[in-house]
Amino acid sequence: MSSIVTTHPSLTPVSIEAAPAAIGPYSQAIKAGDLLFVSGCIPLVPSTMQIVDGGIVPQTEQALDNLRAVVEGSGSSIGRVVKTTVFLKDMNDFATVNGIYAKFFGDHKPARSAVEVARLPKDVLFEIECIASLKN
Repeated sequence: MSSIVTTHPSLTPVSIEAAPAAIGPYSQAIKAGDLLFVSGCIPLVPSTMQIVDGGIVPQTEQALDNLRAVVEGSGSSIGRVVKTTVFLKDMNDFATVNGIYAKFFGDHKPARSAVEVARLPKDVLFEIECIASLKN
């Protein structure tokens, strides 16, 4: 089945060189009006496109760095993140991830969901997506 679908003119796909390239048929983010919808960020090192070694701590930190690159490269900021969804391979890592997450966001506390999943892309331990405001 072949389909030719084009992006509606009201939507702007985002591609940020400072973040890992999309590894599938999706955009790093999409701008829709005053909102930015960021795809799931995993712990790929942008320069090598390899998963960072060392377990949940460095993987969480790298994925959050990638999220920051996409959010800021799209014209928003971490303080304008409205909602995040955190995906964990193992909910036993929740306390560790929560500490890193809290440090990353500081006093800003976006709405959040956190779920354990059976498997993540490239068998990573952590993935995060978000919705951010583009309003100044």
